[in-house]
Amino acid sequence: MLPSYREKQVWIRRIASHLEPGAEPTDDELRRIIAAEVSMRTQGSALTVHEKTSLIHHLFDAMRGLDILQPLLEEPAVTEIMVNRPSQIYVERNGRLEKTNLAFDSASHLTHVISRYFGRANKLVHERSPIADMRLSDGSRVHAILPPAAPEGPVLSIRKFTGIMPTMDALIENNTIPARQAAFLIESVRARKNIFISGGTASGKTTFLNALAAFIPEHERIVTVEDAAELDLTGKHNLVRLEARTSAVDGGGAISLSDLIHSSLRLRPDRVIVGEVRGMEAYDMIQAMQTGHPGSMSTGHGNSTYEMLNRLALLLMTASQLPWEACRRMVASSINLMVHLVRLADGRRLVQEISSVTGFHDDTFRLKTHYTLSQEADTEKTTPPSTETGVKNDDDEKKSPQGHFPEA
Repeated sequence: MLPSYREKQVWIRRIASHLEPGAEPTDDELRRIIAAEVSMRTQGSALTVHEKTSLIHHLFDAMRGLDILQPLLEEPAVTEIMVNRPSQIYVERNGRLEKTNLAFDSASHLTHVISRYFGRANKLVHERSPIADMRLSDGSRVHAILPPAAPEGPVLSIRKFTGIMPTMDALIENNTIPARQAAFLIESVRARKNIFISGGTASGKTTFLNALAAFIPEHERIVTVEDAAELDLTGKHNLVRLEARTSAVDGGGAISLSDLIHSSLRLRPDRVIVGEVRGMEAYDMIQAMQTGHPGSMSTGHGNSTYEMLNRLALLLMTASQLPWEACRRMVASSINLMVHLVRLADGRRLVQEISSVTGFHDDTFRLKTHYTLSQEADTEKTTPPSTETGVKNDDDEKKSPQGHFPEA
């Protein structure tokens, strides 16, 4: 039986009394201190060796990890942990959502776990600043919301690093993209095409962006702009990483993506990579793509290629107050290639469509579709004339045999 939150706090206070003030023991040292305390305090008790070992693990997880969630974080089959409220915890295991039988003792228990975990990363989350994000060392992403923003109790979401390395070879091996389509995209990166990756939540956009960015020539200067630093371009020597920051408790100190994109253009980048656009920064990203930075890349949330293009135009109009048609023309003239990803019900992440944006005519985006996925048969095929409302497909008059790609 797991010790309660109150019982853990009693144990933790006893263990903390053995630690030197200001000192931070290593994980191994902390485990030894916990084991010694448990051994001393349980002498002559009815606890078995297994129960004592389990208590040591639970106390360590409470002090260094995510308490009752830590075993889920360490389970390879679990790719996402979702705490809707203290008594309701779901996981995604092998691509499917499951409700667990775990529960925090109270809202204050969950709040304590969240505050302590973010505090160890020097990030504050509290009532006056109740929303926070952070990235773990293994690439996992953590998002927390506290009351009053979450009236039914603290909310926590952990999207674990999937284990798929952000390399094109790994994505090909994982059947995310066929080899011929990968070769086409690699050549497009080297040819300095502006590429935008769209898809739904957890469809693998950041992983795919990492894989593509690996083929930027090493002599080119790259500036990455992100809400939370997730891109891993460690092989690129001439690299500058910029990260946005939310406002402090007093309302000051915020650094927006727009601020960073403006700043990035003064750093003489050959390419600007924006991790994800979802607001006013869309205007700055489009401007960067139009003003001497070909080969730039970004991602965004969208249900289809056409919907993503319209959403970008809407973000552009909101930020610039330009007319709707002018914004759509700007988007069409800035982005060369669209890659749309999907996440299937079984958890697989696949490239659904690759299309060139060839222009904007007759009140619609003109797309030249190079590849599309037949989800029913899980096979690749050359796209027929698009059935999406308002989409004109330049391949309508000139179709290609399967697997052949016209020049983008």
